[in-house]
Amino acid sequence: MRGGLSKEELMEDLARRVAECRRCPLFKHRRRVVVGEGNLNALVMFVGEAPGYYEDLKGRPFVGAAGRVLDRLLEEMGLRRREVYIGNVIKCRPPGNRDPREEEIEACSPYLDEQLEIIKPRVIVPLGRFSTRYVMTKFGLRPAPISRIHGRPYEASSPYGSVIVFPFYHPAVALYRKVMEEALFEDARRLRAVLSERGYI
Repeated sequence: MRGGLSKEELMEDLARRVAECRRCPLFKHRRRVVVGEGNLNALVMFVGEAPGYYEDLKGRPFVGAAGRVLDRLLEEMGLRRREVYIGNVIKCRPPGNRDPREEEIEACSPYLDEQLEIIKPRVIVPLGRFSTRYVMTKFGLRPAPISRIHGRPYEASSPYGSVIVFPFYHPAVALYRKVMEEALFEDARRLRAVLSERGYI
């Protein structure tokens, strides 16, 4: 690791810098930054878009209603939170839970890049269209509407070896449309098959 530091030390340093960050105006509105949480040696990393109301209150990712859906999806995959890492592209809540803006993604995404370098996941699951577009582009894959590419594994290369990018709809969609909930859980079953095939679960 960089300078002989452990993964824990690198993540603590990153968290300190995120807490002090003023790269975009979102710092003016936040209560707490949401760096991410989970296993720093995780084989599977989930990447959401931005914190919501409850995440901003607690400083943890996916702790509201969408988080409860994610917990159910993890169970469907045969995974538990302590086995994976969960983060976001944006570390501060956009006002009113609006979509993240391009300049905010540009300002904040280097922190996600660092997290990926620290954790070195073998499977990256972007949750939602903004996260999917960023992750696909980062790994040299062609972005497309999430309605076309969700639930499919995409092989990519990274500095630490091959990775699978497996886009999902954002868990929040299950709160509003039953048909989307069914799609999410079907994708979870597909991902479980991929993880099992690779010996990751």
